[in-house]
Amino acid sequence: MSQAELRPPGTIRHRTTARVLPVRPDGKVLLLHGWDPLKPQTPYWFTIGGGVEAGETVLEAASRELREEVGLVLPVDALGSPVATNQIEYEWGGCRIIQHQTFFAVAVERVEVTFANQEELELQTISKHGWWYGDDLEATGQAAHITIPGLLRQATDAITLRRAS
Repeated sequence: MSQAELRPPGTIRHRTTARVLPVRPDGKVLLLHGWDPLKPQTPYWFTIGGGVEAGETVLEAASRELREEVGLVLPVDALGSPVATNQIEYEWGGCRIIQHQTFFAVAVERVEVTFANQEELELQTISKHGWWYGDDLEATGQAAHITIPGLLRQATDAITLRRAS
């Protein structure tokens, strides 16, 4: 949910994002824990990813965001085909965001998460990472968007199918 800068309140921002769902062998998916800078009292769990920059493909953005947000370096060809796409609308920093998202699932064994490459605003609005099953996240009610638990299940299923073939 990289937001390079805060926009004036009331702004409507359209963005295309690339999101990555790293899946461990036990089926848990890596998420980030953070909050809207105007609502720090209401934290939530969200997927790794951010905006596609000018001249960049969705795959390139996914690889870059994975490196920037959690320190996981994967080549573009390791991301495979998208497991899902959707469009959501939400408010962040006083702005309405209309966001088209492409999700990639990647199998990982171990990840040494680091926030060292995050932008300043990310460092101020992301507190930790965690590994989640979709059902467990859904039970907490702390997903940033209602679609996230289902996306975790889709990612786990996709990785399970890849491992089986």
